[in-house]
Amino acid sequence: MKKGEIYEGIIEKVDFPNKGRVYVENRIVTVKNGIPGQKVRFVINKKKGTRLEGRLLEVLEKSPEEVREPLCSIFPACGGCMYQTMSYESQLKMKAEQIKKLLDSALVKGGQIDSEGNPDYIFEGIKGSPQEFAYRNKMEFSFGDEYKDGPLSLGLHKKGSTYDVLTAADCKLVHADMTKILTCVLDYCREQGFTYYRKMQHVGFLRHLLLRRGNTTGEILVNLVTTSQENPDFSDLTERLCALPLQGKIVGFLHIVNDSLSDVVRSDETRLLYGQDYFYEEILGLKFKITPFSFFQPNSYGAEVLYGTARDYIGDTKDMTVFDLYSGTGTISQILAEVAKEVIGVEIVEEAVEAAKENAELNGISNCSFLAGDVLKVLDEIREKPDFIVLDPPRDGIHPKALPKIIEYGVDKLVYISCKPTSLARDLEMFLAGGYRVVKACCVDQFCQTVHCEVVTLLERVGK
Repeated sequence: MKKGEIYEGIIEKVDFPNKGRVYVENRIVTVKNGIPGQKVRFVINKKKGTRLEGRLLEVLEKSPEEVREPLCSIFPACGGCMYQTMSYESQLKMKAEQIKKLLDSALVKGGQIDSEGNPDYIFEGIKGSPQEFAYRNKMEFSFGDEYKDGPLSLGLHKKGSTYDVLTAADCKLVHADMTKILTCVLDYCREQGFTYYRKMQHVGFLRHLLLRRGNTTGEILVNLVTTSQENPDFSDLTERLCALPLQGKIVGFLHIVNDSLSDVVRSDETRLLYGQDYFYEEILGLKFKITPFSFFQPNSYGAEVLYGTARDYIGDTKDMTVFDLYSGTGTISQILAEVAKEVIGVEIVEEAVEAAKENAELNGISNCSFLAGDVLKVLDEIREKPDFIVLDPPRDGIHPKALPKIIEYGVDKLVYISCKPTSLARDLEMFLAGGYRVVKACCVDQFCQTVHCEVVTLLERVGK
C-alpha cells in the first residue's frame, strides 16, 4: 500500500477515540470518523512502518448500527457529532468496550493480573446521561465560511477540517435558545459585512461565539469574541438579543477582544455590553457561579451522575483532609465538604479559583480553601498532608512530574476522574508502578453522540 492510493473496506470496530479499523489485503488501516459496520472508501494518507492511516472519502454503505435518521441538517459532515444515527444504547455499549480495553491493557502492562493473567479489578460498565440531546451548557461556535470565499458561517468545523465551518443553526447538542442566539448573531454580522479572522493571514474581525446556559436555571451568558481590528457599536445587536423569544433568559452579553495568533478562545480585554459577566447553575443541591472562562462540566445533567458516582467511590471522609487537585470552580470540593474535615482545592485558572471561593461562600461552606496555581508547583507549597486525594485533570492528564509528588503522599485511597481515557490509562501505569492498584472503574457518558466519555477510577495503596 502506498500513500495516495484509494481503497474500500468495512470498519470492523472502532477503538477509542474514533479510530476505525479496516482490514484490507491482510493489513489494518486506521480510518477515523466512521461507525462500526460502515463500508467506506478512503485514501492512504499516512504510512509509518507497518502503521497505515486512511482519510475517509465516502461512506458507501450504512452500518447495521445506524438505526435512526439524523436530527440536524449538517450531519454527518459536521465534526460536532459522530454517532447520532446509532441508538444511544449502542453508543454506550461501544464506549464501555473501548474504555475497558484501554484499562485492561494498562493493568496487564502494570502487572495487576489474576492467576490466569487477566486484569484484576472490577469494571462497573457505563452510566448514560439523563438527557441525550440539548445537554451542553457550553458551546464554542466558530466564525468562518463553508468553502473558500463563501458567505459568512457560524457553527462547527467540518470533520477533519480546521478551516471549513458549517453553520450549526439546528445543532441538537445544545438547547434551542442557543441556536436562536447563533442565528441572531450571524444575521447581524452578515448585515454589517464583518469579516472573520483568518488564522494564517492574521486578518479579520470575528472569531468565536461562546455561549453558556445553565441547564437548571436557564440563565444565559453570550460572549462574542473578536479581534481588535474593528470597533463597532453593538447596541443594536444587544437589543436584538434581548428581544429574542427564549425559554431561558440572557443575563449577560460580553464583547471579548482576543488578538492571540493561535486559534484559542481567550480574553485580552472584556467589555460588558449588557447585564453581568456570570450566570448560575445548580448541581446536587449546590449553587455555582460560573464566569466565561471558568471550567464547569459541560453537561450539568450528566455531571450529577458523574459526581454522584465519584462521591460513592470516595466513601467516608469523616475527619479527613481531602486534596481536590484540578478543582475548577470547586464543584467536587463543595460536594465533599459536608462529609470531610477540610477540603483544599488547587486550580491553575485564577478566575476559576475566585469563582470557587465565591461559590463556597454562596453555599455556606466554610471548610473549603482554594489555591491558584499549577498543581506541579503548589504541592511543594502546601503544608497540610492529605488523607484522601481526588484528581480531575484536563484532557492531557496529570503532568508526569506532578505524579510522583501525588504518589509520595502515600494516601490509602484516591479517586481519579478522567475526561480522556487514553491519558488515564497512561497515568495508571505510573500509579501501579508507585504501589497502587485499581479497585474499580466506571464510565459516565457526558458527551452523547460524540467520541468522548468520562471515567471514574478508585485506586488504593497495595497492602491497605
